[in-house]
Amino acid sequence: MQKRFLFLLLSVLVCGGNCWAGETPSYASFTIKPELSKGANAVVRTEETVFTVLSPKSSTERIKRVVTVLNEDGKQHARLVVRYDKLNTVNFIKGTVYDLLGKKVKTLKTAEIKDYSNTSDFSLYEDNRVKVAELSLPSYPYTVEFEYQVTSANMLFYTGWMPLDGEKLAVENASFQVNLPSNMPPLRYHEQKVPGKVSVKQEAGQQVYLWQVNDVKPVEEEVYGPPFRELVPLVRTAPATFEVQGYAGTLETWQALGEWQNKLNAGRDQISEATKQQVQALVKDLPTPEAKVKAIYQFMQNKTRYVSIQLGIGGWQPFEANMVDSKGYGDCKALSNYTKALLEAAGIKSHYALIYAGDDNRPILKDFPNSQFNHVVVAVPTAKDTMWLECTNQMADAGYTGSSTGDRYSLLITPEGGKLVSTPRFTASDNTQLRTVQVKLSAQGSGVGEAFTQFAGLQHEPRGAVVQHYTPDEQLKWLYKNTQIPTFEIKKYTLEKVKGEPLVKEKLQLELPKLASVSGKRLFITPNLMNRWTGVPSSTENRKQEVIWSMSFHDVDSVEYEIPAGYKAESVPQPVKYTSIFGEYKAQVQMKGNKLTYVRQLTMHKGRHAASKYMELVNFLKQVSRADQQQVVLAAETT
Repeated sequence: MQKRFLFLLLSVLVCGGNCWAGETPSYASFTIKPELSKGANAVVRTEETVFTVLSPKSSTERIKRVVTVLNEDGKQHARLVVRYDKLNTVNFIKGTVYDLLGKKVKTLKTAEIKDYSNTSDFSLYEDNRVKVAELSLPSYPYTVEFEYQVTSANMLFYTGWMPLDGEKLAVENASFQVNLPSNMPPLRYHEQKVPGKVSVKQEAGQQVYLWQVNDVKPVEEEVYGPPFRELVPLVRTAPATFEVQGYAGTLETWQALGEWQNKLNAGRDQISEATKQQVQALVKDLPTPEAKVKAIYQFMQNKTRYVSIQLGIGGWQPFEANMVDSKGYGDCKALSNYTKALLEAAGIKSHYALIYAGDDNRPILKDFPNSQFNHVVVAVPTAKDTMWLECTNQMADAGYTGSSTGDRYSLLITPEGGKLVSTPRFTASDNTQLRTVQVKLSAQGSGVGEAFTQFAGLQHEPRGAVVQHYTPDEQLKWLYKNTQIPTFEIKKYTLEKVKGEPLVKEKLQLELPKLASVSGKRLFITPNLMNRWTGVPSSTENRKQEVIWSMSFHDVDSVEYEIPAGYKAESVPQPVKYTSIFGEYKAQVQMKGNKLTYVRQLTMHKGRHAASKYMELVNFLKQVSRADQQQVVLAAETT
């Protein structure tokens, strides 16, 4: 009876007396189901996204989103960010905040909507801007409601839908509706983890597509698992026909996307006769096409710098090669177009190539042609292979794709249109760390040493960046932070980026004050001086997500110790060798005279495996970690 009285009293407070007529507070926090709020920082109460294609030239997108913020960590969901530019206009933004009982407290005022430039640090000029609105209350939980609309003239891109767009977030109800004129081709879409079937119907001269989700619980990434966007409901949409600022195209095939890009590039590859003659003289006596490509690439690097300029169609159309030639700068599109023109002047065929660049290596949906790219490079076919040229980095090596553009798909823009091809995949033998160390150990447990290491492929990139961009003092600080020795002092160092190769050579002269632990007449030493594996994930038997090892590499460490006179090995670890689908490990210690030699090899293979293989990875890394910590005991000989 008492519980019922409290419930009725709360209902009166919430509804202001109106609930007796059957009205229920929409946004009262107590109405959220426990299974949704458990583990959540915020809950989307309702989200309605309506994307309306008006014609191949324009569209509107209206979004209404209501989110209950449960705690401080969920406060980010009380902030609205709307991006716009020359091709996208914000029509309106509305906002309201409600207290825990669902009572309206405040309405967003126009003066509270902030407007900022969204220009990148590396850009000379962009027309990208953002409107930002924030609503909050002093105590949790509270609910915010935002509604806004954007009109777009950039029909290369249709909107996508990801109702669960963050960890520790739940969704009560969300819908995504796309409206197309009946005289346009059907909507092209790609679904991921969406429960139920899309509803498709004809209504008032429109094709109407509707997706809905209900009661979506929070999703969290697991260690060594897929990225978050692979784990949640997601609908991607794309046009069949479109037009951007007078450039019309179709998107049903990769070839068609390339044909549209060719329209944008047409006539923009002209350079002066003087530059052509300069290029031809540069390569005249070079023996191979590869040598000529490298020379022209270096010519471009020495002559230009990267500056991003994004204005309207300029997000996809390069500036003229002549402009880059005279001004000496350009963005990825302009520099790639210019490099292609230089190669053409030397009679070398090349292709402008669209690619998704970045360490996250987001996979391309090969069976869903649309613009999935954010960068442009140049591909040069040769008799042996294709040379890939990154034109925005004045220090990059010709032909090296690396972590930014390697092992992924790129769209070559050929005269016939687009052609999807893959960039080089790195194996463990490409990404090596080869180290030799000479150490002299004293009877007091201290030592001095010299370590020489060669870093190749992906493993050279961090140090390559340090060499290129850091002062000597900054380099030394970086080495202290990134050298894995318990206690050490760097007396002298050299870091050298090998010209023309993805290779860095490092040499360290080290003082090692606590190389060994001393106990009476014994010295305890961990022979693996600089490359101990410590990152072992926690064990779990109910793994849900696939297991991803994201990089192949091969490490070899060879450490030779000169032990003090009068000491001998009392205990030496046995050789170990472990093998799994993830990699191979072996290590051994040998004693010969007064020299103790430790050799360790670890090879890891990039791959994606079933969730059931997670414990195999955990156990393998545990074995590696234990082996890396094994000690040698040296004892003083008694007389």
